[in-house]
Amino acid sequence: MKKKVLVLLGPNLNLVGVREKGIYGEETAEHINAQILEHAQKLGYDCDIYQSNHEGDLIDKIHASRGIYNGVVINAGALTHYSYALHDAIACVRIPFVETHMSNIHAREEFRHKSVIADVCAGQISGFGKNSYFLALAALKDLM
Repeated sequence: MKKKVLVLLGPNLNLVGVREKGIYGEETAEHINAQILEHAQKLGYDCDIYQSNHEGDLIDKIHASRGIYNGVVINAGALTHYSYALHDAIACVRIPFVETHMSNIHAREEFRHKSVIADVCAGQISGFGKNSYFLALAALKDLM
């Protein structure tokens, strides 16, 4: 049976390719998402991508992932740095999460250096642009 993974994207990640091109590049979110799905398929996964600008919607999706997904790649965007509600939701579902960021959060503003979800995720990948997602998908293979 194929493993099923979710790529969960937080606030403003729908505007990649439009916003802060010096940080996130010019490739659109839609184009990157298509590549994520293709890469997941090559790894033998069934993959869904879900993006929301609303914290509660992300929490609902995390709760709903139980029994459906074998693992989750999460780029929580700015919520990474202050959402204890996301932290608690991830802790509740007991499936592997890989925290992922396109930019190197440790080389950016001070407030981005701290992740409040890191301790409930299996690991963190940041700073490799869209390749961060591909690396995270590969990392899940050994965790599921």
